[in-house]
Amino acid sequence: MKHHLSCLSGDTIKAIFLVCLAVGVVGMSYGSLAMAYGFPIWVPFVLSIFVLAGASEFMFIGIVASGGNPLAAAAAGLLVNARHIPFGVTVRELVGTRAASFLGCHIMNDESVVFGLSQKTRQQRKAAYWLCGAGVAIFWPLGALLGAMVGKLLPAPETIGLDAVFPAILLALVIPAFRNRTTLIRACSGAGLSLAAAPFAPVGLPVLLSLLGLLTRKK
Repeated sequence: MKHHLSCLSGDTIKAIFLVCLAVGVVGMSYGSLAMAYGFPIWVPFVLSIFVLAGASEFMFIGIVASGGNPLAAAAAGLLVNARHIPFGVTVRELVGTRAASFLGCHIMNDESVVFGLSQKTRQQRKAAYWLCGAGVAIFWPLGALLGAMVGKLLPAPETIGLDAVFPAILLALVIPAFRNRTTLIRACSGAGLSLAAAPFAPVGLPVLLSLLGLLTRKK
């Protein structure tokens, strides 16, 4: 493993570690929130291993905890992760072949794709992709488990705002994209549709309806 990572600079390895550490911290909020919603401790841990997709997992437990149908929650999670389709095409040379390709696809996420594509040579791209992907695959479940254990000790984890952590992080990530007028119009349209449908539609459906905002065009 050390031989394969030798092609990466120290700064790149450090950056990957810090990103994975941040993922673990978000995983702690996810595990604590799952406890606040009343899920058994194994649910966030198992999801974090086999789904390994933070946004989808947050959405799933949120919709189910609100009384939504688990199938609708799963569908919403799949739509959130639809971006993995173009990801897979872009990094197909990095995920490996045969048996390794399954694991390579499983650890594909925003972070591993960004680090993988940002390197100069193919060897560096593959090393960065696998190091970051493996790091996230380790730190995310560990963070979720630790957060769930801490959540069990807190009488009401939601009172300290853990339910707002992930939405706040997502908002911070997408705000720079709002400089594009078309993106801003589509995001606002989708949010408006979701809010308008919330009082009438079943839990989970307003999130799906918000995707209609993508059809909005700038005049």
